[in-house]
Amino acid sequence: MLQSNRSLASRCVKIRSINRVAVSRLHKATSNSRPVSSTGPRRQAPSGPLLVASPRRTFATAATPTSRKPHFDKILVANRGEIACRVIRTAKKLGIKTVAVYSDADRDSLHVQMADEAYCIGPAPSAESYLRMDKIIDVCHRSGAQAVHPGYGFLSENASFAERLDQEGIVFIGPPSSAIISMGSKSESKHIMTAAGVPCVPGYHGKNQDPEFLYEQAKHIGFPVLIKAIHGGGGKGMRTVTTPSAEAFHEALSSAKRESLKAFGNDVVLIEKYIERPRHVEVQVFADTHGRAVSLWERDCSVQRRNQKIIEEAPAPGLSPELRADLGEKAVAAARAVHYVGAGTVEFIFDNDTLDFYFMEMNTRLQVEHPVTEMVTGLDLVEWQLEIAAGNPLPLDQSSIPLVGHAFEARIYAENPRNQFLPDSGPLLYLSTPTPTHVFADSYAPHSEFSPPINITPALRLEQGFAQGSQIGVFYDPMIAKLISHGRDRTEALRILRKALDEYHVVGVSTNVEFLRSLAGNQAFIDQELETGFIPRHFDELFPPIAEPSAETLALAALYVALRDHPVANAPSGPTPWTTLSSRRFGGDTYERLITLQDDSGKSSAVSVSVKSTTPGRFDILLRTGSASGTEFLSVPAQLLSPTKLSATLNSTNCKATVVSQPPPGGMPASSSHNTMERLHVFSGGSKTTLVLPSPKWLLDLGGDVLAAAKGALKAPMPSLVVEIKVKVGDRVEKGQAVVILESMKTETVMRTDVAGIVKMVSCKNGEMVEEGRELVDIEEETVTAQ
Repeated sequence: MLQSNRSLASRCVKIRSINRVAVSRLHKATSNSRPVSSTGPRRQAPSGPLLVASPRRTFATAATPTSRKPHFDKILVANRGEIACRVIRTAKKLGIKTVAVYSDADRDSLHVQMADEAYCIGPAPSAESYLRMDKIIDVCHRSGAQAVHPGYGFLSENASFAERLDQEGIVFIGPPSSAIISMGSKSESKHIMTAAGVPCVPGYHGKNQDPEFLYEQAKHIGFPVLIKAIHGGGGKGMRTVTTPSAEAFHEALSSAKRESLKAFGNDVVLIEKYIERPRHVEVQVFADTHGRAVSLWERDCSVQRRNQKIIEEAPAPGLSPELRADLGEKAVAAARAVHYVGAGTVEFIFDNDTLDFYFMEMNTRLQVEHPVTEMVTGLDLVEWQLEIAAGNPLPLDQSSIPLVGHAFEARIYAENPRNQFLPDSGPLLYLSTPTPTHVFADSYAPHSEFSPPINITPALRLEQGFAQGSQIGVFYDPMIAKLISHGRDRTEALRILRKALDEYHVVGVSTNVEFLRSLAGNQAFIDQELETGFIPRHFDELFPPIAEPSAETLALAALYVALRDHPVANAPSGPTPWTTLSSRRFGGDTYERLITLQDDSGKSSAVSVSVKSTTPGRFDILLRTGSASGTEFLSVPAQLLSPTKLSATLNSTNCKATVVSQPPPGGMPASSSHNTMERLHVFSGGSKTTLVLPSPKWLLDLGGDVLAAAKGALKAPMPSLVVEIKVKVGDRVEKGQAVVILESMKTETVMRTDVAGIVKMVSCKNGEMVEEGRELVDIEEETVTAQ
């Protein structure tokens, strides 16, 4: 088997030049950008209560040759996306060669381009590629990689993988398998933590999985309760039951077990008391093979959707020095209890009402949110991982680890927040990002109480694994990128994050960028009113009714269309058509065009916009809905600065907008459905508005409306896998009844009927992949006869 795998890999191998893709291609630093190695220039850290350091501080690469072991020559990164790119950047900084592995779906991805060597390990499904231990080990032998960095997810917390690497003489850049086993089981870890004096949430952590027994345990604990997969993570295999109903409990239990089995290969769950106003506070720990362990302070990850983090910060706001110290001590005690080695995160539930905290779980890997810890400590945590895996002691002792300023991380996902955060997939047709100032965190020099304070330079990092044109598929987590901001305090760091989100523009898939911007500007979030239920508690503020497009936005969109569609003069040595409006006049000095625009939601009426040139570079614009009197903008100066950048002055206000055209899919007939129309995505003032250019009536008459939807027809909301069909033709169903269960990006979605009636058609089958919009079940609504 191994021989055949090697044969397959040899046909897929790609060898890349070290210099083919420079890091600067991903991070075009500004003039004050300064990627800092731990051996580079150091800035003094400010004095104050948030900084704990000592003059004895040393750095990872500052040890003498006789006191430390050398780094690896070559490592394999057994992951994909932004975390693979992140590991490769540190390896390059340290002069370590890197080997990437990739599936067929990731053949042209950024991590493949950045690595020195890249090997294909199979088809897109992770079970056939990134989870294939044998293929990864085979690539290690063939490439000469001495160690494997697992990143997060996939095999990062798989004890069998760590053991097999050890048997093959390959170093696993992570903890020993014994620690993964102990902390990978949420039930066993609770027993270990209790023995170590780490407080745990009341609950049942035993092996009896009889549903009736678990229900009795839940009643004994007291509702609400949390059902949680013992090998879970990222919200998978987790359900909250608020009512003591046996039916509700068993439905949640079945769903949690099924999701856990698919995600982790194990359906064993535990039951815990659900704390109603909790915060999620976690501590970054590191331990070496010499018996030392330290805390790198804590992070707050309370704001979550679907039990998954979307915004994190360090340090956790509002903690007293005593509580911070206690958290760190308990986290280090947890690491010592399992003889931990490497990077780990000890997660706690913090009760906002009692101010008590309880051990939740330990993630035996580097976390997605590790950059916020890097920014406030000035450390490179991947470099620390490599040092410890090489057998070196911890670079710093506890008293030498700084805590400087405040940092945020926002996770940008391909998902639709207004549709229950369902994941999306498709190509990144357009991607424009803010310019990061840093690739790595700034380093800080030894500190004493006499050190003068310094002015911390505001910083922005961008971690991403995709570029414009990349495909967001259905097989993996839908995270596109992470934005990390760092400032002198929480207020400044949050301001930097908001500005960066304003400048992050995506077309092609739905994203949570606007939601994150709303969250970062929410007053309760600004005021540190944090809890894991933050989103549902502030739902109305975070999801206000979608306003109709403003007159200014409609005017900008119409101007863009008029300027874009103007014939371009052929002037190879003169001004370009993008920098002078006079070269874009339509036959002489006057031009008039009527443009029809409509909000993509279809909830507002179409607007007719008249754009008339008056003098070179100036336009009169009239907006009118139906027969109502319109809105006028007179003598508007406007120009296209680039194919997507528009500048105009409306009512004495200078407006700059990015307008991206998304043509309709080829081969589709003209229709009143927005899926068959050109879309205009207008980014202006930190918001995104999507408009459509409706097809003219004569074209509709030719094409017909082929996409009309019937009531009672359940359609797939995203590309997904059919997990279970719960009805058959002829069944009678009630409104709200579960009909089909879908899975996309490791998350289950229950499709429920919106009518009561009879099932007339089932057009899918278990295990089938269905595309977005595919009709799955058709239900004929019952008619109520008047008495």
